[in-house]
Amino acid sequence: MSAEVLTTYAVTGMTCEHCARAVTEEVGELAGVLAVEVELVAGGTSTVRVTSDAPLDDVRVAVALDEAGDYRLAAS
Repeated sequence: MSAEVLTTYAVTGMTCEHCARAVTEEVGELAGVLAVEVELVAGGTSTVRVTSDAPLDDVRVAVALDEAGDYRLAAS
């Protein structure tokens, strides 16, 4: 049995609970994702914690954020 992977992403563009739900839904649909938790910072940089069964490709996460709305991974 493989260990779960917890990845934390800094995400910009979220302003409300609707944004957080949209991001949770889209990222949650990625293959291997077990759970998504959003810590909303309206108008700032929010934290999105993703639990998955294997490491995720950041490009796939970025595409899911774009599908959810005008949300972007913050530059690290």
